[in-house]
Formats: sequence, C-alpha cells, structure tokens
Amino acid sequence: MSAQRTILDRETFRLMLSRLCFQLIENHDDFSNTVIVGLQPRGVQLSKRIHETLRKITGSEIAYGELDVTFFRDDFRTKPLIPQTTLMETEIEGKKVVLIDDVLFTGRSVRAGMDALLQFGRPSRIELLVLVDRRWSREIPIAPDYVGMTVDAVFSEKVALQWESQEGPAEVVLLTKNIQE
Repeated sequence: MSAQRTILDRETFRLMLSRLCFQLIENHDDFSNTVIVGLQPRGVQLSKRIHETLRKITGSEIAYGELDVTFFRDDFRTKPLIPQTTLMETEIEGKKVVLIDDVLFTGRSVRAGMDALLQFGRPSRIELLVLVDRRWSREIPIAPDYVGMTVDAVFSEKVALQWESQEGPAEVVLLTKNIQE
C-alpha cells in the first residue's frame, strides 16, 4: 500500500502557474526571440498550460515545441521506455529556449533534453522551468531557473503532478510506500 498526501492543492497550483508565467514575462519581454519547449512525456501538459497562459496574458504568438528525449537518455538500454512524439516546428538557432518539465528529480531527463535540443540548432540560452524541484535527489549538476515549489523528499517517495483535465487545474501529491510492503 502507498500513502498519498497533497502538497499543492488546485487553487495554489493556479496561483503558482500565474507566478511562473509572470516571471517568464519579466525575463523574456515580448517572447519574439524565445521558444517554449516541453519535455516528453510529463512536461508537455505543463508546458502547454504555460504556453496558453502566456499567450492570453501577452496577446502575442509564442513559439512552442515538444521534445522526446527517449533515445538521448543514458538509461534507454536498461529499462523499457516508450518513445513519444517530437514537435519542433520552429527554429531555435540563436534563440532563448525555456525547457519545461513537471518534476526535477535526478536531472537526467533535463540533461537528455538539452542533448536532444541541440539536434535542432544551437540556442543562445537554455533556461529550465520546473513545477517541483526535488533538490535532495540530484545526480547531475542541473539547477532550474524557475521553480514553482521545492520539495524535500527521500528517494523512496514519489512526487506526482495529477491533472484534473486537459484545461482544468492540477495538484501535486507525495506518494510514500508503507514500510511493511
């Protein structure tokens, strides 16, 4: 059995999403030289939500992409991984790229994302936005530029973003395995 505890409710999620979007607006102005890129699989839903929110707030078109990192991961030969879809219909050469993922854990997915991104050109800058930073678990020296919240969880705990619907709010839960298992 696993125990589940909500660490970020739906209303706080909405506020956090707005705060992250306004931080991006402060740093990227009109987004004419910026591309928002979601990391498959779990960062895509968050990146879509951020992209749509930014478009509504700024009233401008913002370049967007989705990146499959499956074959760039250092563990793709050791465990079953399901390839996702890459959607990069915009030029990233010389642009600022904001990589978006839901939870920063070991840093390996983000490292793979940076490697995969370079297949599409050389950006002038890469920034990282995560909803949750699990700072005690890093295996690769990667730090986010934008963080929704920081969670200090032990390795046996799982932090999960649970979406109500495609357009609806989400909540973040901490899943803990019972020791008797």
